[in-house]
Amino acid sequence: MVDGQPEMETDEELEDLLGFLRDARGFDFTGYKRSSLGRRIRKRMTDAQVASYSDYRDRLETNQDEFNALFNTILINVTSYFRDPEAWTFLQREVMPELLAQSGSQEEIRVWSAGCSSGEEAYSLAIMFAEALGLEETLERVKIYGTDVDDEALRDARSGLYSAKVLASLEPELRDKYFEQNGARFSFRPDLRRRVIFGRHDITRDAPISRLDLLVCRNTLMYFNVEAQTQIIDRFHFALREGGCLFLGKAEMLLNDAERFEVMSMRQRVFRRRPGESATPYQPAPVKIRAGLGGQLHTVARNRQLRDLILDATPSAALAVDSMGTVVLVNSQARVQFGLTPNDIGRPFQDLEISYRPVELRSLIEQATHERRTLRVNGAERRVGEDVQYFDILVQPLSGPEGMTVATNITFTDVTVATQLKSEIKRVREDLETAYEELQSTNEELETTNEELQSSIEELETTNEELQSTNEELETTNEELQSGNEELETMNEEMRVRTEELDEARAFLEAVLTSIAAGVVVLDQQLKVKSWNRGAVDLWGLRPDEVLDQPFYGLEFGLPTEKLRETVQQCVESGKRGEPLPVPAVNRLGRRITCQVQCSPFDGHNGGVVLLMEEGRGDAPG
Repeated sequence: MVDGQPEMETDEELEDLLGFLRDARGFDFTGYKRSSLGRRIRKRMTDAQVASYSDYRDRLETNQDEFNALFNTILINVTSYFRDPEAWTFLQREVMPELLAQSGSQEEIRVWSAGCSSGEEAYSLAIMFAEALGLEETLERVKIYGTDVDDEALRDARSGLYSAKVLASLEPELRDKYFEQNGARFSFRPDLRRRVIFGRHDITRDAPISRLDLLVCRNTLMYFNVEAQTQIIDRFHFALREGGCLFLGKAEMLLNDAERFEVMSMRQRVFRRRPGESATPYQPAPVKIRAGLGGQLHTVARNRQLRDLILDATPSAALAVDSMGTVVLVNSQARVQFGLTPNDIGRPFQDLEISYRPVELRSLIEQATHERRTLRVNGAERRVGEDVQYFDILVQPLSGPEGMTVATNITFTDVTVATQLKSEIKRVREDLETAYEELQSTNEELETTNEELQSSIEELETTNEELQSTNEELETTNEELQSGNEELETMNEEMRVRTEELDEARAFLEAVLTSIAAGVVVLDQQLKVKSWNRGAVDLWGLRPDEVLDQPFYGLEFGLPTEKLRETVQQCVESGKRGEPLPVPAVNRLGRRITCQVQCSPFDGHNGGVVLLMEEGRGDAPG
């Protein structure tokens, strides 16, 4: 195999795939740069896990949803409000005054945003003109066309709904002035929204919008090859009026068109169309007449004339648009209903008001052509002054001998009377239903009120009984409190008597202990000092506050207490009084004495003992 042959086959397969996309869905990508186009398609093939272009074509033929995924990958929608603020500032300060000065005070200003994506650029233009002209004059004079080949992006643009994140680049004053909060998102103000018309348009194939004062096409040309860019610029030159301005993106340049375009700002990519005629950027297909028909030509012409008369006399308004977007038929009823003239035949359909009012017909024509089926719009509203008309619109694609759509027939059936009658019937029915619902609601409210009153009466009776019962309980409680108070007074008197008796007993006991000459020491169960009488003070010289609650065996006062441990232990265990025990000691005067210690159980203190200490006769031996 020759080197490079696989790449050549891959290029051929890519071209075959592009031709398939053009023939099957009407998307002509043959003018796009092959490097970026191939890269975007291969990215989608990788996501779809397809290895070759031929396999991917098979996938497209069997899976219609894959078309949308592929188009969303190819058509990169990157936009924002007033993207590149410096360029928009130049447009507003330098271009707008000149543009407004060139147009008369009553002339219509026509603006085209080509490749508008999700609509931010078109709405930015509307805001810019409203700020420059004022809202009222903008609503009367300015008409903005927003076009793109991405139907999904156009649906977002037509809704006019954007999140707070998308509007973050706008100044708060502009956001509050031109947007209204709609749930979690913001909607573009409706009156100015009606001056922005969105429709599907392929700048490489479709007829351009004409008589433009300003054409904005930013960062779109860079995706096309040189040949396609040249054709697009030709179309743009045809679309602009003399002195009209072309606003491109940062990555785009006009270097070889100095004869047709004047540079206003190369840095901001703003160019002005120079005076001079422009060639038509597209050529309508010539009418083919077969020779050799002889005498049949007169019959064919006569039949054609009769057919035209019949079509012109049909009671419903009808017009037809060929595949290039040119009006080829307007019947008499359409001329009467919509103010059209025979001169409108041959004009681009998108230049007529009927193309977007009462409904956006261009997108419906594109949808009917691509899907090859008839579309119906019921009850489309059209306002003429103070009058309102309603139409059922039928968009019917017409196929040629080879099965390709060659034209689209649009029929308008006036259903104003029927719609008004239906509306009146609906309104009367709604009024009756509302009246019935109100009567039903009133009846339910009366029943509810009656039940509430009955319930209130029962609650009042219950409350009365509860209050009566509470009163009786309070009286009973009062009597119980009075009885309890008397009992407390009696107990208080008894406590006072007992306190006096206890004080008297304590005084008597202290007097008894004080009157005893011998030392008396009372120990509790833990052998801590609980009582220390006057005799103990005189004998040992320690005051009661120095020994009370102190361990008896830890005191040092002249008596060797350790010698008493065994005697005290026996007394506690036996519960009997022990014999006097002579213990050598030293009294408070420093004299050696023999202390007679007698240990008795103290039954009233749970195992305590009473020590009776008495100085023996004669001094203890030295």
